[in-house]
Amino acid sequence: MFKNILREIVDQTEGGVASVLMGFDGIAVESYQGEGSVFDAEDVGMEYSVVLGQIKKAAEMLEIGVTREVVIHAERMTTIIRLLSEDYFIAVVLKPQGNQGKARFLLRTSADKLLEKLQ
Repeated sequence: MFKNILREIVDQTEGGVASVLMGFDGIAVESYQGEGSVFDAEDVGMEYSVVLGQIKKAAEMLEIGVTREVVIHAERMTTIIRLLSEDYFIAVVLKPQGNQGKARFLLRTSADKLLEKLQ
């Protein structure tokens, strides 16, 4: 059930490579690798889960509200992360020239479906 949503996000985003639904404990619920992906979505999510924890903590300390989205631009990939709850997030990995707007839209519109299935 989760794999279909993750597949849609990657396949419907130009430049989409992989996606992962993960807990902040670093354990993947489900992942999807697009054809030709050289990135392991679970490894990406696991490494970024630590960083996300720090971002959440900083937002709380600054009293700026709940963190909803984090974008990490690197030379060889862009990762867009949508926080779903206190326990889970979804991330999509794109090629540098990938359509970030479409990825963000699909992450946002998939969030409620994913949360509903997680409960």
